[in-house]
Amino acid sequence: MRVRELIDILRDQPPDAEVELAVVAPVEDDNEDITVDRYSVEGVLPWEDEGDEGVVIWLVGGEDDDVDSFLDAIEEHED
Repeated sequence: MRVRELIDILRDQPPDAEVELAVVAPVEDDNEDITVDRYSVEGVLPWEDEGDEGVVIWLVGGEDDDVDSFLDAIEEHED
């Protein structure tokens, strides 16, 4: 999804609605059951993979302590 597409989708939503990140994954590899983990979006992070052209935008969410640790590690890596 491109940023402009996400903006277009969000433009049609109520401005005071909560934004969550839903991660859908199989419960087991050989089973059709799925699980959905829901997290608040705690940050937006532009990311560039080495060797790839362009920037990818990450919507960052998860357990509060995990997000804090991740963002701290990213900041330390950038220094």
